[in-house]
Amino acid sequence: QVQLVESGGGLVQTGGSLRLSCAASGRTFSTSHMAWFRQALGKEREFVSAITRSGGKSDYTDSVKGRFTISRDNAKNTVYLQMNSLKPEDTALYYCAAGMGNWYRPEYWGQGTQVTVSS
Repeated sequence: QVQLVESGGGLVQTGGSLRLSCAASGRTFSTSHMAWFRQALGKEREFVSAITRSGGKSDYTDSVKGRFTISRDNAKNTVYLQMNSLKPEDTALYYCAAGMGNWYRPEYWGQGTQVTVSS
């Protein structure tokens, strides 16, 4: 079992930056892939980024490549999402997720943190 708590969301202007954090509790963090998803108002939840257990491999959706960076610190049971050059279309509720299988279909979810990018 993994419990996830996101933080770091907020209101930022276009072109600004935010760093999201996700603190995990439970003994399985270091053995879990970690991912970020987002859901904009009126839209379906979508994959944003994921990282392997060791942190050696990551994946991004095309719309955030070159702007977002995922990382993790297994000693702190925390995963991060550094978001740069933010755009209004990045506005969404961002969810942290964890799992041991397919990282596009994680087993555990946080409650989400709101990111709003003003134009």
